[in-house]
Amino acid sequence: MSAGTPKSLASSGQKPIQEICHPLGAEEAATAGVLTPSPDIGNTTSSIGGKDLSLPNGTPVETSSPASSSSLLNRLQLDDDLDGETRDLFVTVDDPKKHVSTMETYITYKVATKTTRVEFDLPEYSVRRRYQDFDWLRTKLEDTQPTHLIPPLPEKFVMKGVVDRFSEEFVETRRKALDKFLKRVADHPVLSFNQHLNAFLSAKDLNKRQGLALLSKMGESVKYVTGGYKLRGRPMEFSVMGDYLDLFTQKLGTIDRIAQRIIKEQSEYLVELREYGPLYTTWAASEAELQEPLEGVSGCIANCSSALDELTEDMSEDFLPVLREYVLYIESVKAVLKKRDNIQAEYEAKLEAAAFQKEERPAATVPTDVEKCQDRVECFNADLKSDWDRWQNNKRQDFRQLLTGMADHNIHYYEKCLAAWESVIPLLRDKQPQETETEED
Repeated sequence: MSAGTPKSLASSGQKPIQEICHPLGAEEAATAGVLTPSPDIGNTTSSIGGKDLSLPNGTPVETSSPASSSSLLNRLQLDDDLDGETRDLFVTVDDPKKHVSTMETYITYKVATKTTRVEFDLPEYSVRRRYQDFDWLRTKLEDTQPTHLIPPLPEKFVMKGVVDRFSEEFVETRRKALDKFLKRVADHPVLSFNQHLNAFLSAKDLNKRQGLALLSKMGESVKYVTGGYKLRGRPMEFSVMGDYLDLFTQKLGTIDRIAQRIIKEQSEYLVELREYGPLYTTWAASEAELQEPLEGVSGCIANCSSALDELTEDMSEDFLPVLREYVLYIESVKAVLKKRDNIQAEYEAKLEAAAFQKEERPAATVPTDVEKCQDRVECFNADLKSDWDRWQNNKRQDFRQLLTGMADHNIHYYEKCLAAWESVIPLLRDKQPQETETEED
């Protein structure tokens, strides 16, 4: 099974369910006669290209899904309840520093780790890493944990609207994204035990660990393409995932475009306000009787400009990066779905080969690689569904925090503007009695 250290539901108090019979298991299938279709997938055909896929022992097989993924998850699951986890690995990314050499200029970040895990020699570590080191870690996680969803890194190149990749704004935005990436990995019940993460957090020099630079055979096996074999179709639960990701991508794209336009309009309005305010100061210099209220209006506009500048900065540095992160996250999920499809296609191709083998040699035994491939599909389905639930939970928390923060920032902006304009009203009222007295005289 997976390296995900699954946990039996017997310890969680849930009722045990009937054991899943392997589609190629001769003893169980012989007594049952036929397999019970997966409740999640429904009735499935047992032929490919018009060929009956019953095996040498006479048992028909399913091709769209080797076993019910939901049933498997009822029996085995990862302990991924974020609220119920006992965390023993804490990481932070901070203190960015600029390094200038004759060859290149780059930024490093301090990665601080505190842990009680026995896999680490010390309880605390502090190392410096640059972006390409984070990229190295993510690549290794993809290679060694192909059945799991790896959190995305921030984009390598300069983001739209940011010219200087060494500017404080860009570096801070990247630092936050790298910190979130590493925290997601460290909180994952499987990825957090990866040997490459251990090296990333503890090794002073990653270049000295050449042994970890080799590609994982497991990762390469998942990239296996089954000689042009076309997948008959994803199980319904994974098709629903794909449809959801497509719709979510469209919604995020629309929100991002509108948010970009709002920021652009706010920036243009801010330029106008900064030109508008000083005009009242100039006017006040030539109007002695109106000097105080005119200067008050000028100060009011300056305060509104400052509040709008903060609101625009919050949208650029807090709101948009989360949208971009989830666009990249969607691509990561789609990549894992594609790997799962490759494994299922490999399994179906092996089933087809077994059916042809049965026709040629009825007494032939079932190849063991077919059973191993089916186990891989089951593991992939379980790991992907567990990570999908975890991702949905993270997404709800992130967007709840994002939208709450956006509401707070807007309320704060309008409160500042309201207070600024209310401060001008007494100055205008003070002039009214004087004007009235002058008229009476």
